[in-house]
Amino acid sequence: MKKPIKIICCTLLIIAMTLTLMLTSMYVRPILAAPSQEANQILQDSLSIIEIDHEIERISQEQKTLIQHQQELRSNLITQQEQMTLQRNRAGSVLRSYYMGERDKLLSVVLGAKNLKQLLSLYDYYLLLISHDQDVLQEYESNVQTMRKTEQQVTQASLELEKVKTNLLEQRKRIVMLQSRVNEGVSASKDPDTLRKLISELTAYWENVGVYELNRHFKALAQAMQDLPQFIQQQQGAMITNGKTITINIREEDFNRFLKSENELFNHFNFSFKQDRIVVEGQQGTMKLMVEGHYTVENEPQNAILFHVDRLVFNGLELPDTTRNKLENDFDLGFYPQQLISYVKATEVHTSAGTLEVKLELSLK
Repeated sequence: MKKPIKIICCTLLIIAMTLTLMLTSMYVRPILAAPSQEANQILQDSLSIIEIDHEIERISQEQKTLIQHQQELRSNLITQQEQMTLQRNRAGSVLRSYYMGERDKLLSVVLGAKNLKQLLSLYDYYLLLISHDQDVLQEYESNVQTMRKTEQQVTQASLELEKVKTNLLEQRKRIVMLQSRVNEGVSASKDPDTLRKLISELTAYWENVGVYELNRHFKALAQAMQDLPQFIQQQQGAMITNGKTITINIREEDFNRFLKSENELFNHFNFSFKQDRIVVEGQQGTMKLMVEGHYTVENEPQNAILFHVDRLVFNGLELPDTTRNKLENDFDLGFYPQQLISYVKATEVHTSAGTLEVKLELSLK
């Protein structure tokens, strides 16, 4: 019984792969047909619309989550405020007792005991009462701090929600503007029907193939970067020590060799170190990709050298900032010096023709 099931599963998998290849072939031909500059701009705008629309979906979901979180915080705050009223009354009663000298009178009673047994009994009662007083006051102080923290969280959640709402409005304005520009461009073109078909095929290709391939390559790069510290350690002369400063020099050809050894996906791509920027170019099958970015040293939440995507061009069409930001958030392409040497921190990073240079300083903190 198991063997026929395996045969059926394999058959379905082969059919699915065949359909994917057919879809890819069908969608790619029009895109690579070198459309005019005007048509290319319209296609790029339509691709931006798709990506910004996804960003709007993400922001909308984030907004819902924040609203729910804010409501929970406010509900907690109301409960805490009600508890604080009771705690305040209890703490006030304790403080009044001390102010009115009631605890002093009790101490006098203890000291005026007629015998040792009575003294010990009264003293135990006195200590119990004092301990209770301290518990009441400490609980009140703890609740005050908790309530203040919740108030700060409510304020922070409100600020974040306003920021998200503003971002959502901005993205909606962008998508309306782009859609209007696409509609005008299509109407003004010599062959609107063909252009609409190109947009439709581009949309299908991007959502069925493009997004998957782009994520697959960035994921592979993120995984490879985890092994970079070990690769640097193995390169003779890659690290030069001068007092408290360590300089790491990574040559372009060594970096490409490292990536190709990590994943065969990078056999089709080349990483170039240029002045203050890194350029990645390549083509695999029907996907042509160009990424341009730069590194910066960041100290929060930890010392790291992070990669920022400045440009992202897919099959000749530049993707919007929302896509670049999402890739940066989803895939960590950073380099963490303390994975190389535990007691150092990065202070500078530079790229020049053919070389990536990182400066580290000894840090005992």
